[in-house]
Amino acid sequence: MTEELELTLFQIITAAGGSKSSYIAAIQEAKAGNFDAAKQLVTDGDNFQSQAHDPHAKLLTQEAQLSMEGKNSADLVCLLLIHAEDQMMSCEVFKQMAEEFIAVYEKIG
Repeated sequence: MTEELELTLFQIITAAGGSKSSYIAAIQEAKAGNFDAAKQLVTDGDNFQSQAHDPHAKLLTQEAQLSMEGKNSADLVCLLLIHAEDQMMSCEVFKQMAEEFIAVYEKIG
């Protein structure tokens, strides 16, 4: 694995972690009745999520280019990449949960 790839993967993991943290904080704010703060935290989470998706899309493009050139893209596949993608998927689930919790708390609040 190259240093550039490693840095890109850590960028994805960090951004996805920030996203997930924002969504969790949004649920907590909604539970406390702070709906404007909760919605802002969802927006913040979306911004982090975008920061994770951009380098991920770049890696997917690189893999597709290697594949089209008939080259082996195995250099891109590693445990760190799998972890980065797992973190991205979990933040998407947390976003959906946060939006649902906010709606529920608004309804019962």
